[in-house]
Amino acid sequence: MTYNDRIFGILMIVLAVAYGWGTTQFPEPFGGSEAVGPDTFPRLLAIVLGLSSLYMVVRPDPDNAWPWSRTGIELIIAVVVLVLYAMFLQPLGFIISTTLAVGTLCWRMGSRPVKAYIIGAISGVVVYLVFNFALDLALPLGVLSFLEVG
Repeated sequence: MTYNDRIFGILMIVLAVAYGWGTTQFPEPFGGSEAVGPDTFPRLLAIVLGLSSLYMVVRPDPDNAWPWSRTGIELIIAVVVLVLYAMFLQPLGFIISTTLAVGTLCWRMGSRPVKAYIIGAISGVVVYLVFNFALDLALPLGVLSFLEVG
């Protein structure tokens, strides 16, 4: 049955359009428009998601089935974690939100909880440092805003 891929593809196209529209809501960077701004990466993600979803609609897998077992439950948990990540990114900040999201996803994929959350913390700190200092793109610190320099 090829309907599963087509239904999922259509849902993902809707998500890509909504996500792409959300990138237009970012505030204009100080100093005018830049070639690369805070909306560039999310906009590229929306385009890739839209194109890959369109491919699923046009060329569905002929032999697929919804994973309504433990795998399906894990997929639902992953979606819930990512939605919560987006909701708490601003108030909790990038480092804490990323630690919780990456840690939970690693744990759900079989890592020991302590190890999973250590990996999440390292990921959050490293990505924060890369974005803030190497790419000069600010990420929210949230409750850790007392660590801001300057």
